[in-house]
Amino acid sequence: MDDKATAKTRRALGMGITYLVFALLTWVLFVPGTTSEQLTTFTFNVTAGNLPPIPDLTFHTLTGIYLMVALAALAGVWQLTKGFKNVYLILGLVSVFFVLAFLAWAARDKSMNLTGMIGATLLSSIPITLAALSGVMCERSGVVNIGIEGMMLSGAFMSALIGSVTHSTWWGLIAAVLAGGLTAALLAVMAIKYQVDQIVAGTAINILTTGLTSYFSSRYLQTNGALNNPPTFDRISLPLLGKIPIVGPSLFNNTLVVYTAIVLVFLIYWLLFYTRWGLRTRAVGEHPRAADTLGINVFRMRYINVILGGMVAGLGGAYLVLSSVARFDELMTAGKGFIGLAAMIFGNWNPIGAFGASLIFGFADSLQTKLAILRVPIPSQFLLMAPYLVTMIVLAGVVGQSRPPAADGQPYEKE
Repeated sequence: MDDKATAKTRRALGMGITYLVFALLTWVLFVPGTTSEQLTTFTFNVTAGNLPPIPDLTFHTLTGIYLMVALAALAGVWQLTKGFKNVYLILGLVSVFFVLAFLAWAARDKSMNLTGMIGATLLSSIPITLAALSGVMCERSGVVNIGIEGMMLSGAFMSALIGSVTHSTWWGLIAAVLAGGLTAALLAVMAIKYQVDQIVAGTAINILTTGLTSYFSSRYLQTNGALNNPPTFDRISLPLLGKIPIVGPSLFNNTLVVYTAIVLVFLIYWLLFYTRWGLRTRAVGEHPRAADTLGINVFRMRYINVILGGMVAGLGGAYLVLSSVARFDELMTAGKGFIGLAAMIFGNWNPIGAFGASLIFGFADSLQTKLAILRVPIPSQFLLMAPYLVTMIVLAGVVGQSRPPAADGQPYEKE
């Protein structure tokens, strides 16, 4: 008990210092070079929904930065003297203060459309969310899925090819989901039946799909434009929700794939934690021997979860083509499968937590585009690195604190 109390005290002290460090960094990074005459303007321009205009928010840049510094410092002092019940929630708020100060600094003497930023963050997070959900389904059953990137890539390729041939978004979507499932089935056979090292098997899947899609893309899709010109899903504005000021047009005026991804977050959460299937899935991921003793078919549960996870990853690939660029490009997933794995870990193997983490990575991805437009004095190479830097920082702080399923990555042999 004393050890637990000591650990709790140390964590409280560490969090308080962390909040103060955020306040100090905000001051050091954004106050120097900012003059009292400079103004920041946040706009809320709406391009859809026929909503009435919202007035711009204009303020002195230094005032906004000082306010964020004061709030972060106040959180640190309160944590050191009184203590918060939920230190991680406050850490999230302090991070938001830092981000707002950064945005105010980046947009000084300019304007930034926050409504567009919200929409871009959501859209950038969707493929990462689907990759994270794929990882959750696989690893909750005890199978490490490093091959998510390859499953997304195969889904993207097939959605472009079949969508172009049939001139149908639906057939392209179905082809992508099936392609992701078939790719995952290959991983399942190697990892479950033949007990190949799951990291090696997933890496092999990535190499195989990268080679195949790149070859067929250069051989056929690039030489015949008709095979790489799929239709895209139309945006659907949800009644009432799409009329909410600021967030409505950005969040509730999207394509079917976006809505499907959000529904899957809560559906998979409910299935995992409130159904018999979810209980059995978690059982084979935590203690497969005990689950087998109780009559649960460990192999079947793992096969089902890996294949379903691959289908979700294939949906992520379809999003990149059928809801975004309307064509397939080599290596177009650009590491989003691996970022999804980081979001899964950050979200503690929980679908809702993984979605929240995906929004953070999506924000980093959209931010580098926005900063490039504003011509912020940061080298473009660092802006392009932003999503991956956030990934490494998050993993460095989370790995060791999150607990994966006990049997994650361990092959099972039936006695």
